[in-house]
Amino acid sequence: MKVGIGYDIHAFEDGKALKLGGVTIPFPQGLKGHSDGDCLIHAICDALLGAACLGDIGEHYPDTDPSIKNIDSSIILIDILKKVKNKGYQIDNIDANIIAQVPKLTPYKNAIKLKLAEIIGIDPSQINIKAKTKENLDAVGQKLAIECQAIVLLK
Repeated sequence: MKVGIGYDIHAFEDGKALKLGGVTIPFPQGLKGHSDGDCLIHAICDALLGAACLGDIGEHYPDTDPSIKNIDSSIILIDILKKVKNKGYQIDNIDANIIAQVPKLTPYKNAIKLKLAEIIGIDPSQINIKAKTKENLDAVGQKLAIECQAIVLLK
């Protein structure tokens, strides 16, 4: 068994859709990023890569590569899953925190879980999503960004 932890943070940006875990969340701003800015998927990717000792997402998908500008993060996740499976691992479970002062994410947690399970090809019972705030502290608490943490157990 192998464990990996992932983390990502993205600032809000006008003119983009807000995507978390592959789900579009109704909100007037999205997340700034070279890709679609889905920091939950990015944190899960880093957790997967870490558990499999395959580096980090920036090594596989550098933000200097113009060919992946605005790429859907689910494509990145699917590619990283193939690399993890090629090393002989499968996912046992994923636990993730979405840390955002805005928008309120509790109503979307189940949809996010179901979408991630669909993308990854595992049972939704293997995924846990938690929504947290920063109690108005730091950039996230000041409504400037969203951050995500993920931990993955591979077997």
